[in-house]
Amino acid sequence: MGARSKARKRALDVLFEADQRGLAALNVLADRIAQPGTQAALPQYSVELVEGVLAHRDRIDELISTYSHGWTLERMPAVDRAVLRLGAWEILFNDDVPDAVAVDEAVELARALSTDESPTFVNGLLGRLVELKPTLLG
Repeated sequence: MGARSKARKRALDVLFEADQRGLAALNVLADRIAQPGTQAALPQYSVELVEGVLAHRDRIDELISTYSHGWTLERMPAVDRAVLRLGAWEILFNDDVPDAVAVDEAVELARALSTDESPTFVNGLLGRLVELKPTLLG
């Protein structure tokens, strides 16, 4: 697993933990930076991912809600919500990562950590954001 893949997994852990425990993600992030526990220090890209998602969360959630036909954010598995938020941020707000890589990485996280249906769902929704990207950021 590459360094960025590991950083995405760690960022996902922070977002998921905050969601599940009803805590502010910035507080969980600060805790992980200050006390990484048994894991290595939090990679800088993990911090960038979490901060990026939080900075654009309203817009990201609006887009996920709009294009996730039949699924509200609240109904989605928490892992899927976090994966979609990370993927959407990388697609829409991080020009350093090619869109195809962002989608593939999100699908792999969903495959490893969520339900059997999640990779297809994540791929479809993020693929739609990639298609619409020129109109979404205008």
